[in-house]
Amino acid sequence: MPMPSANSAPEPVVRNQMLPPLPERMRPSTLADYVGQKHLVGEGCILRNMIGSGNLSSFILWGPPGTGKTTLAHIIAETLEREFFTLSAVSAGVKDVRDVIDKAKGSGLFMQRGAPVLFIDEIHRFNKAQQDALLGAVEDGTIVLIGATTENPSFEVITPLLSRCQVFVLKSLEASDLQVLVDRAVSTDVLLRHKDIRLKETGALFRYSGGDARKLLNLLEIVVDSFAGKEPVVIDNRTVASCIQENMAAYDKDGEMHYDVISAFIKSIRGSDPNAAVYYLARMIAGGEDPLFIARRLCISAAEDIGLANPNALLLANACFETVSRVGMPEGRIPLAEATVYLASSPKSNASYMAIENALAKVRESGDLPVPLYLRNAPTKLMEELGYSDGYKYAHDYPGHFTDLEFLPETLSGTVFYEPQENRHENTLKAYLKQCWPKYYGKE
Repeated sequence: MPMPSANSAPEPVVRNQMLPPLPERMRPSTLADYVGQKHLVGEGCILRNMIGSGNLSSFILWGPPGTGKTTLAHIIAETLEREFFTLSAVSAGVKDVRDVIDKAKGSGLFMQRGAPVLFIDEIHRFNKAQQDALLGAVEDGTIVLIGATTENPSFEVITPLLSRCQVFVLKSLEASDLQVLVDRAVSTDVLLRHKDIRLKETGALFRYSGGDARKLLNLLEIVVDSFAGKEPVVIDNRTVASCIQENMAAYDKDGEMHYDVISAFIKSIRGSDPNAAVYYLARMIAGGEDPLFIARRLCISAAEDIGLANPNALLLANACFETVSRVGMPEGRIPLAEATVYLASSPKSNASYMAIENALAKVRESGDLPVPLYLRNAPTKLMEELGYSDGYKYAHDYPGHFTDLEFLPETLSGTVFYEPQENRHENTLKAYLKQCWPKYYGKE
């Protein structure tokens, strides 16, 4: 065994259990070591220019998991020598927000190096009250807010706060970025650099990571550990696939891929493709998704996308929900598949969905219009004297159980919210409505 030189101390023996996971060990501390997001931190790009000028303003980092949002926030604060506070939206409340703001106000660094940075991870989980608590401090410059989110901030962040922040979109890492991360980990990590690791193939590593740096490094560590100290550690696609267990499938039920897959699932049903719909169903089941979440989405799809083109779809989707809640998994996969195939194979209509959307838009536009007097109940003598219920026609007293009576408020008379669409069932409804209301549904 070679002896250490006189000018160098022997390297300490490091045990794996004494160290944080590989992603934490490899977290960069400078922009020079930061991988990816060149459109933001490359030479001449907006975030690099902001850092270079020292003129830091509040912003939100929006992107998939593992794209460097937290790391970037730390690097910016360290580079500009700003005091750094961090909160997790999962566990922090309004009191925690106010406590941090009070600390920021009393910070000695505030006057010397600029406002402290408050980093809020998963800011989309903050409710309105928590976000409102941030507004004053962001607006008056007490803090510079850096938020991180995997959700579209225009839906999850209140408008007043969003208007005070720029939004920067981060992208999933490309294969070249992932290669840099793997090579760097193998050659520089305090543990991995002492092992004989041979990267024969990286396709499976990259595929399972899905552009997520954290997941990539976790997978790399799992694969290396699977050799249990034996060397050389030969990493190829077959080795990676064999040691990735089912619960580590490329599906993250708490991250952005969760929303991508459920979106593809619903759109496949809407697009009448049962094969794609069942595939995405399988992706969710393999990834450990809550089966009742899937069943609820089937109920929504049945009402929104199929509607009156096949009213049985909602009945079957609801029966699926009840069945899955009773039998659980894995048997629940069968009624989920049955409902998925049925909905995808059903004729489609969003007429009911559009009817309620149009009606809600009209309510927002026109406010609470008075209900016609003849449609109001008259439980008191005064109401009778005022004309309540006077002129109402009881439909069952007329031929065909129908009478031509205006039911909408006067200023909305003649407004059509429900437009039947072309399918067998709604053609029947349209024929009936045309018979009842030829002035509204008799037009070709």
